[in-house]
Amino acid sequence: MGWAAAGSLVVVAGLGIAAALQSATLRTGPIRNLTGASATVNVRLKIEGDPSLRQSTTSRRPPYVVVKATIEEVRTHSGPTQSSPARTTTTRIRTPVFVIGTAKWQTVRYGQHVDATGRLGGVEDGSDVAAMLSTRSPPRIVDEPPWWLRAAEQVRAGLRKAVAHEPDDVRGLVPALVMGDVSAVSAELNADFQTTGLTHLSAVSGTNLTLLLAFVLPLARLGGVRARGLTAVGVLMVVVFVVLARPQPSVLRAAAMGLIALAAMTSGGARRRAVRSLSVAVIVLLLLDTSLARSAGFALSVLATAGIVLLGPGWRDALATWLPDWLADAISCPLAAQLACTPVVAWLSGQVSLVAVAANLLAGPAVGPATILGFIAAGVALLSTELAQLVGWVAGWPARWIIVVAREGADLPGAANAWPATAVGIVVLTLLCLALVLGLHRILARPIAMILAIVVLTVVVLRPVGSLGGPPDDWLFVVCDVGQGDGLVLRAGEGTAVVVDTGPDPVPMDRCLRDLGIKHIPVLVLSHFHADHVGGLAGVLHGRKVDEIEVTPYFSPRAEYKRVVELASQHGIGLRTVTFQERRVVGQVSWTTLWPARVPALPPPGTSSATSSDEGSPENNASIAMMVELSGLRILLTGDLEPESQRAVLATGLDLRADVLKVPHHGSAQQDPQFIADTHARLALISAGRDNDYGHPAPRTLDILSHDAIRTATTNVSGTLTVTNADNHLALTTTHPAP
Repeated sequence: MGWAAAGSLVVVAGLGIAAALQSATLRTGPIRNLTGASATVNVRLKIEGDPSLRQSTTSRRPPYVVVKATIEEVRTHSGPTQSSPARTTTTRIRTPVFVIGTAKWQTVRYGQHVDATGRLGGVEDGSDVAAMLSTRSPPRIVDEPPWWLRAAEQVRAGLRKAVAHEPDDVRGLVPALVMGDVSAVSAELNADFQTTGLTHLSAVSGTNLTLLLAFVLPLARLGGVRARGLTAVGVLMVVVFVVLARPQPSVLRAAAMGLIALAAMTSGGARRRAVRSLSVAVIVLLLLDTSLARSAGFALSVLATAGIVLLGPGWRDALATWLPDWLADAISCPLAAQLACTPVVAWLSGQVSLVAVAANLLAGPAVGPATILGFIAAGVALLSTELAQLVGWVAGWPARWIIVVAREGADLPGAANAWPATAVGIVVLTLLCLALVLGLHRILARPIAMILAIVVLTVVVLRPVGSLGGPPDDWLFVVCDVGQGDGLVLRAGEGTAVVVDTGPDPVPMDRCLRDLGIKHIPVLVLSHFHADHVGGLAGVLHGRKVDEIEVTPYFSPRAEYKRVVELASQHGIGLRTVTFQERRVVGQVSWTTLWPARVPALPPPGTSSATSSDEGSPENNASIAMMVELSGLRILLTGDLEPESQRAVLATGLDLRADVLKVPHHGSAQQDPQFIADTHARLALISAGRDNDYGHPAPRTLDILSHDAIRTATTNVSGTLTVTNADNHLALTTTHPAP
């Protein structure tokens, strides 16, 4: 016991020292001082990741690229003096940064060295980079990636070509299964994977490596390889996997966890070694990078592996008393991993999946063939594209089955249930999971108990009776917690709603509609085409019948407008432009369009209508504003109207009196006090993201609402906001936002 305590203290001290050293590395050196001065610098960078194209959720800037890099050289210039001429000083360092650049930065490749000129900016405390480097100039390529990275990219490109003629979801899933290349995985499929607990399949995880080793090592044994030869083959496969998937921290972590998980399902002695190996791996990884302690991905990876190591063998043995060994293995692994991860997943997503184990069990048999055939297709592509496409076609069939499992599982009524993502909620869920850990062995060993448990779970999934933290049964109007954006739902009937805007991300919008039981959307209104209002469109369309999309006549930003048109066309949905003062009725919902009455001219193609401030944004000022009447309530929806259009709406003389006001533009400071006062609202609702960069809601706006004695609620504080009006009593129900 004494040695254990001493060892724990040594580990804790070592982690503390490592954290201090890594923090000091980020906080010392020339970059720290230059960042404080917001200096413009010339640097040489080594690209450490794949560039990611982002779309701004406001009109402030065009699409931009974010990529992680390491500054290896920083060059500073000093002007001439009386005693010395102008000179350039080059300092060699190794400092991690995030680069924010124009769309031309999409061309950089992992492992390249590039020169760049940009302005350094600060980052939040606790970040794993030292600064942000913002640049408007294109990257200046210094050299190409090393030969082994170029070879790996050829293999990755070969796999993409091998499945290029497959359906979209198959074309995205096979590279994701094989080497974690998620560039072509659709947001819709990713949402289904999250709901059904299959996300680990579409990212770099220990599963990929485990399957590769489980396929290659038996073949090596059949070929007569033994003892150290098998070890050499295993190590070689690990190296190949790491190179193909890129030697980034997440890949190295997946390699370590995959090896440990594979060792766990053998004999008892190996199981004990696997526990020790897991402990050593966690300590070493944390010593190398203490920022992993804040990584949700690292926590889930460790928990899943620990579940397989500690719980999997015992549960497998219990099931093996009445099931074939292969089936006992297939059930025990995903069950142990899922149960171990459930509290953290609930903390991150605000929901608990009841179909994850079944989905993993059904998808599991197809994962191996799809992954291995994908690896073969990638290798064959180096020799023959036609032959690789044949292998890719075969690999596509098991991938299709995985997609079917994810799609159908996510559409089940009780597939995912809301769970309060609060400290109390997670503690309660953790205690429930611990109780299951203590009692599940007895259930698994008894066929009758297992059958009863499966029947109960099936009934709960197919006929859910409600969920903790879910909306009240008599809800009328819901402001979904979609982050920094708008996603509004108006109840038109049972399972039917009019939806206004979709938020920036398909996943939270889809989850909100699923929690409300919405299957049919007669009209989807998109107030304007900024990404924080239309980016989640795929989530609304997922598994639902949408009859019509109603849009503003100002079709800008053009990129988002085109994306909306393409998605609508793929689902066979027509777009309709609103007209001023038109009145529409859908079920128990009726509304009158109050704005736009006039539309500004569109900017010329290839230009941006961005402005330097929120004031005067043409997209915001062309937002659709609606006066909704629903079960005795008047609800004023205002999009992102700014003072210019707010005053124009006032000038129309229309009746703006409302019970509920959706505050314009996420509660930004750009508000006309008279506009808010003329609503005489009893309740004001603001949709804004937690810790957003725009300062929404602004103190000025909250002061205006307070001055008018309007009760105010915000999603960034209270989560999803639900309005009811039972017996003409206006009431608001809130949930705590997911962290």
